Formats: sequence, structure tokens, C-alpha cells
Amino acid sequence: MEFSHVSVLLNEAVDGLNIKPEGVYVDGTLGGGGHSYEIAARLFGGGRLIGIDQDAEAIEAAGRRLAEFGDRVRLVKSNFENIEAVLDDLGIDRVDGIILDLGVSSHQLDDESRGFTYRVDAPLDMRMDTDAQLTASDIVNGYSEEEIYRIIRDYGEERFASSIARNICRARKISPVNTTGALVDIIRSSMPAKALSAPGHPAKRTFQALRIACNRELEVLENSLDAMIRRLKPGGRLSIITFHSLEDRIVKTAFKRNENPCICPPSFPVCTCGRRPLGRIITKKPVLPTDEEMEVNPRAKSAKLRVFERT
Repeated sequence: MEFSHVSVLLNEAVDGLNIKPEGVYVDGTLGGGGHSYEIAARLFGGGRLIGIDQDAEAIEAAGRRLAEFGDRVRLVKSNFENIEAVLDDLGIDRVDGIILDLGVSSHQLDDESRGFTYRVDAPLDMRMDTDAQLTASDIVNGYSEEEIYRIIRDYGEERFASSIARNICRARKISPVNTTGALVDIIRSSMPAKALSAPGHPAKRTFQALRIACNRELEVLENSLDAMIRRLKPGGRLSIITFHSLEDRIVKTAFKRNENPCICPPSFPVCTCGRRPLGRIITKKPVLPTDEEMEVNPRAKSAKLRVFERT
């Protein structure tokens, strides 16, 4: 299947980097190379782009798309949580900008064999890195009812998480839940008729939750942001697109923490903790897609862009 992905907030996210033509930039979620192409097209001279993705199919497809830029672009199969190790291996101390487009790509959703979608029956996989060990099936069939409930409740914000987790554990005693279709049937049986008739697919939140857990998405994001900010040059920017409230909250909190890291009690007349700001938030409110973009690409509807600048 040809790798395809429609980049959300393309111009807004790249413009947020304030590209320097001879700068060094990192696309931590390479995907189909949409944002990377726009960045690379603005570079010349000593300008460089490092593209990182944990999906081998994305690396291959982006390599074809970015081939015209030659040595200006370097692609690395890894997770952006390893950005410091990647930069160290390339002999790069600091960079002029980093961009992240979080969540699942259009290609991963549309490729039925990857198990991300609830619209067709397929193996219950959901791994962004197909070399990784843990699959969504492992979670559904191996985790305790309490753990499954917590994942669906916290990562999917699903109000019927308790009954879904309970019915998953009942079903797997009879036969392993190894396909997306089997899981969708369980989810449907766990909801009242009123909820099933509401707009949107009833399995959406549970599938989101399992995908996040399978790929450690929130943990990876939370553990990476401070390191990314540290590796920015003065004036360098971190531009991040999120797609749900849990991601956005982590980004918003990290940006605020780095803009105002002081932990002194409010009653102290002066700061004594010695923590100094590392930069400033450029987007006081998140940048949202235009009505025109949402009409062309419905997957953009939940997107939010936040930008931080290192001082």
C-alpha cells in the first residue's frame, strides 16, 4: 500500500519554526514527509533536516518524497524519545527547530493490516513500530481487567470503560480477542442503545486508548519535551501539533514549566530556587485549523498547534 498522509496545519506549523535557510531542523514524526518537504524546501547552503520515525514504511516513503534534496536530508528509524541519542550519533549539539505531528498517520489508519481502524476486521495490532514487541492484542488478552479499565478510562476518556473491560475479560476466557472486529463487537455489546445511536463510532475512544497504551504515546511525549527544549539553540523553536486533550495538556504544561520553572512559594519576595526560564511560549492560545482545512481534511478537526522558543 502506498504511504499517504495529509499534513495538518502544514504552513502554520512550519512557519512557527521561523526557518533559517542554513539552520538544522528535526522532524520527529516524519510520516509521509509532508512537513519535512516544506522545511527542506526552505533550506540551502549548510541547512540540514533530520527526519525521525519509528515506522519503517514511513521512512521508505519519505525517502522517496525527499530524494530531490539529496544530502540536505538525513532519515533515521527511531522514536523521537531518542532524539538526544540520534543527534549525538550525528555529531549535532543543538538545532534550530524541532517539529512534531503527533498521533496516528492517515496511512496507518487506512492500511487495514495495521489494525488501527475499527471500520474493518483485521489483526488487532496497532504498533507504530512493527519491530516492537507489544501489540494491542497482547494488552486485551494479557492485562488484568483493572489495567484494561484504567487504559480505556484514562486514555480514551470512555464513560463505559468499566463494562467494556469486564466484557473483554469475559470474552477472552472463551476465545482470544485477536481481531479488530471481535473487539468492536464486544464494545458494542457493552454500551446502551442510546450511546450506540450517538454520533461517531462507538469503538473510537477504546481504539484510541489501546493505541496510546500500545505505543506508550503519552509517556514518550512527556519524557521527551524537556530534552527537546534543551537541545534547541537560542532562538530555536519547538512546534507541536496535538490531536486530543491528553497530548495537548502535556505540551501546554511542559511549555509553561520551561517558561516559568521557579518553584519558590508565592510568598517569597525573590526567587531562591535558582531555576531560570529556558524560553517563552509563542502561541499563548493554540493555533487551530481553518474551516477550509477541516472541510478538506476532517481529521484536522481536533488538531492544535503550540510553539515554544528557546532563549
